[in-house]
Amino acid sequence: MAMEKQWFEGVLNARNNAYAPYSKFKVGAYLICKDGTTFNGCNVENAAYGDTICAERTAFVSAIAAGYKPCDFKALVITTDTETPSSPCGSCRQVIKEMCEDDMPVFLTNVRGDVIERTVDDLLPLGFSGRDLEDVK
Repeated sequence: MAMEKQWFEGVLNARNNAYAPYSKFKVGAYLICKDGTTFNGCNVENAAYGDTICAERTAFVSAIAAGYKPCDFKALVITTDTETPSSPCGSCRQVIKEMCEDDMPVFLTNVRGDVIERTVDDLLPLGFSGRDLEDVK
């Protein structure tokens, strides 16, 4: 699957809303649902660093709050202002694994437009999610 131009524009707009006064590391996430609906996410820092929420999780929380369910998602685009595209942190990888099908594309970008395409399974191989609990008796 190719990343669409409007997705890149959407993720840049999401990044612009980031609140990163401490790290100055602004991240945007743009979540595309299978029905075409999109959700923006941005990182929101806090002086109590453990209370910071990442862009990826912000987008998924917004989608779930709007009534979407796990596996309703088509693609995720993430951007940073780094030299090369950055990958999500471990907590975000776990949330992405829980919310998405293993073969869903995740596009890692930077503000210059460089793109690395991976799948959810690439980001968290041998990951564990709620789907693994469906067979538990």
